[in-house]
Amino acid sequence: MTTPARRRLMRDFKRLQEDPPAGVSGAPSDNNIMLWNAVIFGPHDTPFEDGTFKLTIEFTEEYPNKPPTVRFISKMFHPNVYADGSICLDILQNRWSPTYDVSAILTSIQSLLHDPNPNSPANYEAAQLYRETRREYEKKVAAIVQESWNDDDDEDDDEGEEEENNILNLMELDNVITNLMLPLFQSLLDEPNPNSPANNLAAKLYQENRREYEKKVKVIVEESWIFIGEV
Repeated sequence: MTTPARRRLMRDFKRLQEDPPAGVSGAPSDNNIMLWNAVIFGPHDTPFEDGTFKLTIEFTEEYPNKPPTVRFISKMFHPNVYADGSICLDILQNRWSPTYDVSAILTSIQSLLHDPNPNSPANYEAAQLYRETRREYEKKVAAIVQESWNDDDDEDDDEGEEEENNILNLMELDNVITNLMLPLFQSLLDEPNPNSPANNLAAKLYQENRREYEKKVKVIVEESWIFIGEV
């Protein structure tokens, strides 16, 4: 079943593949485009540098009108991250906009690692140390950075966690495309959107001269048979 939320997530995924932001990655979990696994690498010149922090992003059918639920599953020590991994970030709450996509969400969280906001604390100990004893704060962050490496080692030893550990593995991306993307592309063939055209001629014919549009489609259908026969 395709819905506006699922079609939007397909576009988000395509953008992440074509124009990936530095230091973040994400992909839908196998067979469920509404649940994503993501990784944020600790920003350079911060206490989080060299860390590999995993997150989950859970969407509802109200996306993009409402934000997803984002949570660190790697251990985190940060003024704006709760003990359960939930994140206190304005764009995930009262300042959400439908213009934000997965790429914007991940880069905003990455920026939060770089510039914490101790005046809106989710972790009071981290906020207090950040303000008053920066060296102690950095020591605690260094410990969770090291734990993030250990998490990777544990996953290497545990075949049951292989998919999570290899979120950017091409095989996983192939599975995503096969299981999730193709049905959505099929839906797009069934229900074109001429108001957001990639082919202006096709959109114009679809809106104004449906018979001519269908003739041109029939030609490429016949060409597809010839191509299959050659293969």
